Amino acid sequence: MRHGKKINHLGRKTAHRKSMLANMACSLIEHKRINTTVAKAKALRVFVEPLVTKSKEDTTHNRRLVFSKLRDKDSVSELFREVAPKVGDRPGGYTRVIKLGNRLGDNADMAMIELVDYNETYNLEKPEKKKSTRRAGKKKSTTDTPAPQAETKSEETKSEETTSENKEDKKEE
Repeated sequence: MRHGKKINHLGRKTAHRKSMLANMACSLIEHKRINTTVAKAKALRVFVEPLVTKSKEDTTHNRRLVFSKLRDKDSVSELFREVAPKVGDRPGGYTRVIKLGNRLGDNADMAMIELVDYNETYNLEKPEKKKSTRRAGKKKSTTDTPAPQAETKSEETKSEETTSENKEDKKEE
């Protein structure tokens, strides 16, 4: 039975597990996505998401709390400067775990964990396509404005043609 077992120990002692999760979190913040095993990715998600929530409010106290977990000054500054403004309106769920299959060497289940707002292929905000119809109808007023300019050009060419014809007529006389 698993009564009261809230975290996955990942087969490591406490200090090793905390160091490993801190290093993986720093790598995730720096590279925005990393490949690891499914169990480590799920444990990392539980570790990182509260830190991202704390980074939304940039105070000295929150910076110190995040630094006590990450233990890397560069990662803390990048988290507060770049990641937090991008996820500021999101109420949670800052990471995504995508299963990749099994590793060749030991057949371990592999996964990619990434920060959600940094993946452009999964973002739902897509540009809307222009609606087009096949039926004939009035053209939009924006297309009418260039048309008179084209007519003025054709009038200029017509006037040039008439002057050249006049010159030829004069030569023949």
